[in-house]
Amino acid sequence: MPKTIDIATLTIASARAGLDRGDYSALDLAEAYLARIAERNAELNIYLEVFADDARAAAKAADARIAKGERGALLGIPFALKDNMLVEGKHSSSASLMLKDHVATYDGFVVRALKDAGAVILGRTNMDEFAMGSSTENSAFGVVKNPIDPTRVPGGSSGGSSAAVAAGMALATLGSDTGGSIRQPAALCGVVGFKPTYGAVSRSGLMAMASSLDQIGPFTKTVDDAEAIFRAISAHDPMDSTSRPDALRKHAKAPEKLTIGVPEAFVRMKGVDEDVLARFDEAVAAMKKAGHTIVPIDLPLAKYSLSVYYIVQPAEVSANLARYDGIRYGHSAEGARLIDVYLRSRGEGFGREVRRRIMLGTYVLSAGYYDAYYNKAIAVGRKITAELADAFKKVDVVMTPTSPVPAWKIGERANDPLAMYLADIFTVPANIAGLPAISVPAGSVARDGIDLPVGVQFMADTFAEDTVFCAARELERLL
Repeated sequence: MPKTIDIATLTIASARAGLDRGDYSALDLAEAYLARIAERNAELNIYLEVFADDARAAAKAADARIAKGERGALLGIPFALKDNMLVEGKHSSSASLMLKDHVATYDGFVVRALKDAGAVILGRTNMDEFAMGSSTENSAFGVVKNPIDPTRVPGGSSGGSSAAVAAGMALATLGSDTGGSIRQPAALCGVVGFKPTYGAVSRSGLMAMASSLDQIGPFTKTVDDAEAIFRAISAHDPMDSTSRPDALRKHAKAPEKLTIGVPEAFVRMKGVDEDVLARFDEAVAAMKKAGHTIVPIDLPLAKYSLSVYYIVQPAEVSANLARYDGIRYGHSAEGARLIDVYLRSRGEGFGREVRRRIMLGTYVLSAGYYDAYYNKAIAVGRKITAELADAFKKVDVVMTPTSPVPAWKIGERANDPLAMYLADIFTVPANIAGLPAISVPAGSVARDGIDLPVGVQFMADTFAEDTVFCAARELERLL
């Protein structure tokens, strides 16, 4: 009989060792996670669909490969995928009624990479509709609840993926990050969330929300696990025009002792909870005590990142979602005239937040406003990118809180979209500049008698993933 599998403490590294020693099989491991999903999913609404039979078949195939002596970081490891990633033969709805009946005809690049590595895909996780949101309250299929406190949100838009790891309902997951949609929910759920350099991981098979900003990355319990997944899914893909060739991915190795830039004015701006800042200051002090150099830096344009993001992103949303018109793709409603088909199909298929962003994006791209808003946002975005590039000539990483607040109550910000958007203030600069960034758990703050996790973010220069992992691993060790 296999040993009892302690899901609560299991990591990819420890699971890999257990599988290789024969403590349990990949099928045993998959069954343990399927049992946990069956136990908790009705309460938390994390999974939209569980691929139980396929997961068991994949686990058996992984066991056969292990029996032949094959070893691999992800062989037999149970994963879950955000619902905007294509898995051949499976529904992929982007948590929208517009695509509730959509079945993928091929595997996305990262899905194929996981399957080739022998990973076991357990199912697809809930998310904000078309990845639009910071709380996973915008899903057409119901709100995801934070497993630490089910009265609170898990963050978003990849809230289902972050909550799955935090709840022990997957050993690792993939999400997509457009303005912080991996890092922010990772912070709110107390797990590690990593966004690679734009172009480091193929977006082929990822439903586009904002094409110049979207990037796929992992949720895990440890930094080492996140790095292992990144190494498995990062490769040039000729099917993705934004995928960088291997020759353009080079960057210097991380130094033994880091120079860490802290943008004091940006970090201490209005709206950041005092106890969140206290946890951040403790993390900075720990890094300094360990021998790393802390350098105050000035990023005066960083505060405009959110404004840039909420012009560029809705503009790209408006363009990318124009195809869902009731004629070519997605949900189709009948109407007496063609315009009625358009209006009814999009009105029924898209939720409130999606409609809001489509309208905003259409507005900023319209005649008379394109130069005033969109072109100006693009210009400021370039200046933010240049400002960060200049900072990385002096420091190895930039360190900030991940989110200005811990997880808030479900419904608390539902009618205040601006307050919701402000939760992304520290994460959006990395997307605007296409930089790698990671969120690492950094203690907790008390709310209503419950300790809620907070995170610290490290951001580095383009393709300096080694440096990001080095900083994150060091903080993980210290805390």
